[in-house]
Amino acid sequence: MVSTHEEIEVKYDLPPGADLPPLGPLLQQVPGAAERGYREGDLGEHELEATYFDTAGLALSAARITLRRRTGGPDAGWHLKTPGRDGARLEQRVPLGRAVKTVPAALRRLVEEHTGGAALVPVAQVNTRRHVRSVLDAAGTRLLELADDVVQARRLLPLEGAGQAAAAVQDWREVELELADGDRSLFDVVDAGLRAAGLQVSASGSKLGRVLADGSAEPEPEPEPGSEPGFEPGPGPAPTAPAAAPADRVVEHAGPGRADLGPRSRAGHVLVVHLAEQVQQVLDQDSRVRADEADSIHKMRVATRRLRSALKTFQPLLTRPTKPLRDELRWLAAELGAARDAEVLRDRLVASVAALDVPDELQPADPAAAGAVPALVADQLGSAYRAAHEQVLAELDSERYRRLLDALQDLVERPGFSSRGRRRADQVLPRRVAKTFGTLADLVERAHHAPAGAERDELLHEARKAAKQVRYAAEAVSVVFGKDATRFARAVTEVQEVLGEHQDSVVTRQRLRDLAASARPEVAFAYGRLFAREETHAVTTEADFEQVWNSVQAKRLHRWLR
Repeated sequence: MVSTHEEIEVKYDLPPGADLPPLGPLLQQVPGAAERGYREGDLGEHELEATYFDTAGLALSAARITLRRRTGGPDAGWHLKTPGRDGARLEQRVPLGRAVKTVPAALRRLVEEHTGGAALVPVAQVNTRRHVRSVLDAAGTRLLELADDVVQARRLLPLEGAGQAAAAVQDWREVELELADGDRSLFDVVDAGLRAAGLQVSASGSKLGRVLADGSAEPEPEPEPGSEPGFEPGPGPAPTAPAAAPADRVVEHAGPGRADLGPRSRAGHVLVVHLAEQVQQVLDQDSRVRADEADSIHKMRVATRRLRSALKTFQPLLTRPTKPLRDELRWLAAELGAARDAEVLRDRLVASVAALDVPDELQPADPAAAGAVPALVADQLGSAYRAAHEQVLAELDSERYRRLLDALQDLVERPGFSSRGRRRADQVLPRRVAKTFGTLADLVERAHHAPAGAERDELLHEARKAAKQVRYAAEAVSVVFGKDATRFARAVTEVQEVLGEHQDSVVTRQRLRDLAASARPEVAFAYGRLFAREETHAVTTEADFEQVWNSVQAKRLHRWLR
């Protein structure tokens, strides 16, 4: 579901603490401004977090293309910007969805001629505190937007494997003038007025360009989550002291560490190192979830799912049955999932509604309330997320949760290996991964032969869950099998992400029906239009799936699964 619009903007440098000139005097220089009711509006402040993607060799940057995933603000989503005519930029957008580190297939296809099929990886992180003012006409139409940005950013230096090293944090202030629904002559007058007031056009045309240009800084150690200077967590309630103080726990396990593992290591030791890392992730995210920090619920849920998946895939390596523990992990993942699903739906629909042109007769009564329909949607869906988050907090304070942590700790400290767990990793682990892939292939085959509709949707949903298990299994053993397992996991991740987009579309359509029944007319109208878009998006994702599934079956990806 790619939407496209032309972007005309100019960026200026502004020293910290300097005053940005008011727009009113500049508008007086526009012929006919009084008759048209031109005035300045205030659209408030936003906290924006963006991760930029490129190839390791920065092929997109070389072609003046930027690709990012941004949260916060009215246009959250995946954004692809390419050069346009007369200095403009063509921006194509895809809703956020669940993918965080995998670029949507629809956007990957648009840049294939530049990437040559190379992997797209995070290359920069940019956090912006943005204050937006606008130029409105008598009807409340936004003609121009003037954004005052306080920026903190860092270049990410991708390393082999899953880790990243970050360069030093850079910070600066810049101003961005963007043409909205006005005409170019109005834009030019305001641009000239800002320059006359002393603003200098930025030497860099984009935040990414500025970050990548300063690549000489010495890399610093990766800080703990939330400790980066200036990278403030999103708004939320004050942290609640956890009853069991899980943050004070340290996960320890017997046997070799990650750095000591190799193909001849015991298969069970490889499993336990992975389990210990995921248990530690659950503990690390506990306090962040309580503080409602950005992406914390997602990370804790993923760690919980990785644990459950590993215990299912590699159960034959252990002597003790793990189904009771897997059931408890399923419970925790479900509690976290309710909040995560509400969060994803809120962000997806708010961003999608903001991209719609809602007819004037269906806008709220106040014509100056630009963006009111997205605000109504955010309010309706935000309450669902808050309720789900409160339920998560209650469960994190429960005795059931503390017992689960104790059981996980006991497992990594005293695992107990079966005969297969005591065998060499290269003799056991690839076969376990291959078995999970066989399950996935069977589900895909069944989905191919199922008629379009609910039956196929359900099979594709099951295939998505199976793909996730394959991915997690391959990532769990990548410490031993290196690039072979990493490439395989990356390919399967693309399958999972595309099927995740398909499932999100299915669920979103179901929720749109329910939401429209109790929504105000102007919001119900927007939901109806989104329903139609989601139908089209579902068809597109099925076509994307065919492409990525063909790619994942390449023999070179399976050679290590002997």
